[in-house]
Amino acid sequence: MAAIRRKFGVDYQVVNTNRGMTFSAPAKKKRQRFVEKNGRCNVQHGNLGGETSRYISDLFTTLVDLKWRWNLLIFILTYTVAWLVMASMWWVIAYIRGDLSHGGHEPSYTPCVANVYNFPSAFLFFIETEATIGYGYRYITEKCPEGIILFLFQSLLGSIVDAFLIGCMFIKMSQPKKRAETLMFSQDAVISQRDGKLCLMFRVGNLRNSHMVSAQIRCKLIKSRQTPEGEFLPLDQCELDVGFGTGADQLFLVSPLTICHEINPSSPFFDLSQRSLASEQFEIVVILEGIVETTGMTCQARTSYTEDEVLWGHRFLPVMSLEEGFFRVDYSQFHNTFEVPTPPHSVKEQEEKSSLTSPHPLPVAPAPASPPPGAGARGGRRERLLSADCAEHADDQASRLPSKLQRMSSTTKEDHFWRGARPGPALPGGKASSTGDLPLSIQRLRSSSIPVARPGQQEERVQLLPLDGDAEEAAAPISAVAANTQVPFAGGRPEDKLPPKLRRMNADR
Repeated sequence: MAAIRRKFGVDYQVVNTNRGMTFSAPAKKKRQRFVEKNGRCNVQHGNLGGETSRYISDLFTTLVDLKWRWNLLIFILTYTVAWLVMASMWWVIAYIRGDLSHGGHEPSYTPCVANVYNFPSAFLFFIETEATIGYGYRYITEKCPEGIILFLFQSLLGSIVDAFLIGCMFIKMSQPKKRAETLMFSQDAVISQRDGKLCLMFRVGNLRNSHMVSAQIRCKLIKSRQTPEGEFLPLDQCELDVGFGTGADQLFLVSPLTICHEINPSSPFFDLSQRSLASEQFEIVVILEGIVETTGMTCQARTSYTEDEVLWGHRFLPVMSLEEGFFRVDYSQFHNTFEVPTPPHSVKEQEEKSSLTSPHPLPVAPAPASPPPGAGARGGRRERLLSADCAEHADDQASRLPSKLQRMSSTTKEDHFWRGARPGPALPGGKASSTGDLPLSIQRLRSSSIPVARPGQQEERVQLLPLDGDAEEAAAPISAVAANTQVPFAGGRPEDKLPPKLRRMNADR
């Protein structure tokens, strides 16, 4: 016990579920079971009426299904009656021919069967003939045709009886029902969490070294229910999923295995809790099928678990241990369980509770917050980055337009770029002048004198500088770039090429 507590923790308590032990808990009234623990179905068929003749039509299977005491009784009675009847027939032939009146069988007299004087001698002759151990002292003579015919009939009938009864006994002895005696099921089933999910589990084991080929396990839930139409189903059978979809129901039964049924919305135990378990009435029937490796016959083992044999918040003790060169199975701990922390609520209640406590809100876009004092440059930088993203998105949309519209849009964008991004000469106050300060005619002349980039020429690249400082520090490199940007003209100042009237107007201004 101390070693188990060191291995699993002090919070765990080992529970011995051996039915031979006495418990302090009050004894619960035994409920009627559909399938016994040993696998026998507790069902009797009555009021068959005229359907009993179906058992006679399948006599061989009827004899095989009988219990051993009835099989032995039928076997002994069949041979005894057959021997007596055939011996009586030989005695009747001897009596009719007068062989019994000639007690010593004179040398001049030829009997049907030599040395048959009474019924015991006729019975011994039949046994010797049936077992083919005679014809040394008692034998058939050629003067008895009826004896020859009876001998042929005896040989045929004896072969049929031997084949029927001996074959029936052989099939009954080789039945794999006794193989199921070495397939073990845990006394109780448990409900606890595995991999974060609530599961119903029980344990199976194989006591023999010979394997069960293609072993498969199935579970049926037998519970009374009433349909919405008002029909009452006393023994309704419902399938419990033990891994049919994943292949977990195909067992490699070399060592004890724990079979797991996950309790989910499709499980009949979806709304089963620790409190409701005490008031429920159901039975879980477990069916293990496989092919016996030594005989090649199909074997089936069954057991069942009622509601009082399902332990909430328990787990099976491990039975496997690694020894020197092999794995050892300790079957003394096969039925034992220990308590583990398990929520007492049903899976349905847990899902409803989790949906109420942790709802999934809809994503809401945060409103743009005003930048704090002193962070104007960073706010401006964010706005410019967003504007650049929008521009890239607009370029992607423009690339989907037809080629003619793309050329028109690109020309419009180029005009807007040169009109908006064309810097003027740097002024003394650190401000840049634009062409909007000039008269309309000068603006046209100046815009027409700006060369347009053509294919094959090197395009100017605009570099975005990080604006992490204040606005004044960020404006300095931009002003320097604007000051260094010079727009070439055809020659001299543009005012020199104006008419005299416009020169005076500019001088007045």
